[in-house]
Amino acid sequence: MFEKYDAYKDSGVHWLGSIPKHWDVKSLKFICRLQSGETIRPEDFSNEGFPVYGGNGFRGFTKKYTNEGLHVLIGRQGALCGNVNYADGQFYASEHAIVVYPYKNVDTYWLGEIIRVADLNKYSQSAAQPGIAVNVIENIRFPFPELEEQKKIADFLKKNILLLDQAIAIKEQQIALLNERKQIVIQKAVTQGLDPNVPMKDSGVEWIGQIPEHWDIERLGTMLEPVSKKGNLDKSLLSITREKGVILRDVEDDSENHNFIPDDLSNYKLIEKGQFGMNKMKAWQGSYGVSPYTGIVSPAYYVFKFIKPIHPEFFHWAIRSKLYVSFLEVRLMVFVLVNGIYQKIG
Repeated sequence: MFEKYDAYKDSGVHWLGSIPKHWDVKSLKFICRLQSGETIRPEDFSNEGFPVYGGNGFRGFTKKYTNEGLHVLIGRQGALCGNVNYADGQFYASEHAIVVYPYKNVDTYWLGEIIRVADLNKYSQSAAQPGIAVNVIENIRFPFPELEEQKKIADFLKKNILLLDQAIAIKEQQIALLNERKQIVIQKAVTQGLDPNVPMKDSGVEWIGQIPEHWDIERLGTMLEPVSKKGNLDKSLLSITREKGVILRDVEDDSENHNFIPDDLSNYKLIEKGQFGMNKMKAWQGSYGVSPYTGIVSPAYYVFKFIKPIHPEFFHWAIRSKLYVSFLEVRLMVFVLVNGIYQKIG
């Protein structure tokens, strides 16, 4: 896909490394002009007019001042700091965006993609929220080929990024279908068992439907009892998430859970392996599960022990299935009991 050039040289820019020998390296201010967008108030928005672009793209419409043509927009505040977008035609840029005006010997699309590669977020300055100033961006040095080569690179990217985006969309559709199939398999197993020939009966619960004839119905409140043990500071720190249930928490990385970790953990609750934990603020999203670990969780979480002979692994799969998540908001939820004892699946 990529042909090698005849010769390369050190760009002198640490994030670039080597570049083709015939390319220049220029500060951004010699490639384009940068201008901050203007403040737009809520009353300036309208149902029609020109699109308003902020640091993360389209925000609405306004009748105010417009620019025209294809422009690169750079996010300048908060989580959008360094974000790169495009605006085409007539538009208005808010104060959260920096508008890039390329000079005549610069291809706009090539410029936007080379700015994206630079990862401008790392140049943000700490304040109440991350932000990046125009004078910082315009002094960043970039590789600079001739216009004709810029256009070739831009055409190459447009074609191949489109193909890659199409491939990603297909994969995402496949993943969505597989996830749907996964939920069907789990739901069928926890509500109808594994024997397709077993006699069935009406569960008496509309959203469950039929269950095996030898299964019983129990209320969730008869199976669980809340517990609250504190002071186990020697145990691992855990979190309860929608995607994975109870997980080991990486205190160095909050990507799994963004809740603040206090210095004093004395009020954190002990959850033992095989007990049921629930993030009460996000339970409606499915943030709960049987813990595979013994550790401590936020005092804002609920911890329950089983007071009936229930197989924790079956309970975990059942309670986290799509069918049950919608109904866990109700404190006493009907639950399926297999022969009076939850059995291990598989």
